[in-house]
Amino acid sequence: MALPSPVRRGRVSARTADLAVTAAVTVLVTGWTAFSILSAPVGSESLPRTLLGWLLIAVACGALPLRRRAPVAVAVVTLLASVVYYPTSSHDGPLMVTFALALYTAAAEGRFAAAAALASATLLAVGLGEMRQETGRRQIDDTSLVMLAGWLISLVAVGRAQRTRLAYLREAEQHALAAHREQEARALQSVAEERLRIAREVHDVLGHSLSLIHVQSSAALHGLTRRPAPAEALPAATRALEAVKATSKDALRELRGTLGVLRQGAEEAPIAPVSGLGRLDELVGRARAAGLDVTTRTEGTARRLPPALDLAAYRIVQESLTNVTRHARASEVLITLTWTDEALGLCVEDDGEGSPDGGAGGSGLRGMAERARAFGGELTAGDTGQGFRVSARLPLTGPLAPTGLAPTRLTTTRGTE
Repeated sequence: MALPSPVRRGRVSARTADLAVTAAVTVLVTGWTAFSILSAPVGSESLPRTLLGWLLIAVACGALPLRRRAPVAVAVVTLLASVVYYPTSSHDGPLMVTFALALYTAAAEGRFAAAAALASATLLAVGLGEMRQETGRRQIDDTSLVMLAGWLISLVAVGRAQRTRLAYLREAEQHALAAHREQEARALQSVAEERLRIAREVHDVLGHSLSLIHVQSSAALHGLTRRPAPAEALPAATRALEAVKATSKDALRELRGTLGVLRQGAEEAPIAPVSGLGRLDELVGRARAAGLDVTTRTEGTARRLPPALDLAAYRIVQESLTNVTRHARASEVLITLTWTDEALGLCVEDDGEGSPDGGAGGSGLRGMAERARAFGGELTAGDTGQGFRVSARLPLTGPLAPTGLAPTRLTTTRGTE
């Protein structure tokens, strides 16, 4: 079977090359034969034999353009034309070149067995024919016969080597194409993972801050409408608006830091403290300003965490407080950090009503679970009978970098958000 055209640099170039080779061989055979006829004495060959010789040349050369489509048939035709031509013509023309080209093409097109059989038959026929000649009338001596054998073997071997080379190029092309596709798939996966990470960060930052701003602005508006006396209304409204200002400032800072990865390389990202458990007091302070009684408790000895894991722990606590503010209608919240040699345990428990929709499909809860799962941890959420609890376990000895965006299993009896 012929190799696909991409290996041969396209259909047009392959056809053009074949036609050029055919034209060159045709010019060689016809020119050499014409020169032999003109150089021979007049009347050295009869007209019928000369016409027969030209007919055989036309048949052999005319079959060459089809050698890619029917390599074995063309090789047989050129061989038969040569077999008839040389005994009948007195002019020793190079018609055998057409058979050589057809034999090479048959081997190069994958017809190795047929090419080897034709080469063997040719060598055997020439040898038997020379052996039957009378002494002194042989046209090919033993040395020439050996050279002919080497010539035929070389044609078949070179044709097979070309076939192997084309097959190797085709395989290398396929491997390169597969590698390119795999690289594109990995690039798309990386883009999707980065987009999901950014979306999760923006959700956590904006969701938490906007929830607190909503509660604080509602408290300020409530105080102004229920307390018409400026002496009573203004101090409470001032405290609420100051909390709104601080919360919005922190939200803008964290949002700029999150979106800094989208900036061009020549533009510097804003310099700001990285969110982590070291800023837990600020997070708790904003929640207290929103009216929640938040208590923090630490068990075990705290340690320094890698930045990615520290941010994940902070975001889990932040999103839990956001859900308490938006859904739970709670008044008290207990945040417990449990440190061991193997893992960090996070527990955020409130005395509220939990999620009003009772579903587990909220993006906030899924985001928390994905953060825990990315570090080999786990997260559970559900009612306690006296409120709602979110518990997470983040291993300290496992992979301290996100492992991908594999589907996350979440244990819950009532969703948040």
